[in-house]
Amino acid sequence: MGRGIRAMLQQPSAALWLSYVQLLDSALPIGGFSHSFGLETLVQEGIIRRPAQLKQYIETMLSQSWAPIDALAVKAVYVYSPDEQWDSLWRADQMQHVQRAAAETREGVVKMGRRLYQLARSIYPQLMWEPLQTALQERRCRGTHPLIHGWVSRQLQVPLDMAAEGYLYACTMTCINSGLRLMSIGQTEGQRLLAELTPAIAQAWREARHLDPLEDGFGCTPQADIAMMRHEALYSRLFMS
Repeated sequence: MGRGIRAMLQQPSAALWLSYVQLLDSALPIGGFSHSFGLETLVQEGIIRRPAQLKQYIETMLSQSWAPIDALAVKAVYVYSPDEQWDSLWRADQMQHVQRAAAETREGVVKMGRRLYQLARSIYPQLMWEPLQTALQERRCRGTHPLIHGWVSRQLQVPLDMAAEGYLYACTMTCINSGLRLMSIGQTEGQRLLAELTPAIAQAWREARHLDPLEDGFGCTPQADIAMMRHEALYSRLFMS
């Protein structure tokens, strides 16, 4: 283990916690503000109009997509990295990547992951970046957002449950921020909605935590998937996806 990593591990837990909180900042420059992942389509078509409908949409995405697909990629880092089962980790990254039906969404999640990778490397050059760096260069790993989130979280000594729930929190916050730009929702209402969804975040992870990253991942959000596919054909768009 390198001196830089040992120094990181010897930092007070508060410092590690604050380093992790930085990854959850909605202003993190990884492109999340550019992607609505189908929400823009649903708003334009009048399917989602009110905060209560947005809440229901997020609850569905948490339990039927973000937790059983994305959060399992976070878990895969914690399952396969300790024993250096790198091929299994890269395969888990690929598995959750292809489970996203819409091309725009697949590309968006990869773009966010690559930006997070570049940002985290510049902020924490002392962390271990191999063999992830080589796998990305050789295209054996997609480098999706949840996988990179899991990689950085584990390097910062964040427990699995906290890393998975943190990722789901970031997804929820990104979706609410998209809603603020698309709907008649104020900042206060958005924060209230985020607070109300906190139990749903924890529940979604509890239901997905036991799943195997390679065998059990699933997604069941057909309306959202269709909305993601139709997004690129909208007459006007605020978001890339």
